[in-house]
Amino acid sequence: MAETQQQYYEGVGRRKEATARARLYVGGAGKITVNDRDLAQYFGREIDIAAIKAPLAATGADARYNVSVHVQGGGITGQAIASQMAIARALLKVDEEYRAALRSAGYLSRDAREKERKKPGLKRARKAPTYTKR
Repeated sequence: MAETQQQYYEGVGRRKEATARARLYVGGAGKITVNDRDLAQYFGREIDIAAIKAPLAATGADARYNVSVHVQGGGITGQAIASQMAIARALLKVDEEYRAALRSAGYLSRDAREKERKKPGLKRARKAPTYTKR
């Protein structure tokens, strides 16, 4: 419970159906937890782990903050990218000078692509049933 008394910076990130809320605790040692579990335990794939650590590495702040992420909805990779954006936005609140590095790496841009809805008479959003002559 000592962590709740510390000063922190918060950011929110979204991707598809996933929403992440990241908190950067000042004076940490670089520990990252996701939904109260260790980062490697929650995200099994190395590419997702690297995506979450990327904003911290781009700004050189990897060992200065403890990061706590609460993420819900969507799939695993969507959650990882949402967490990445949340951490990047929280870093902006720490120091506005990080904006150039984060913007050039693309961590501040929201990927707005969403799943298209299914249309009546079609199998998916655009896939039509196979045409049969007889």
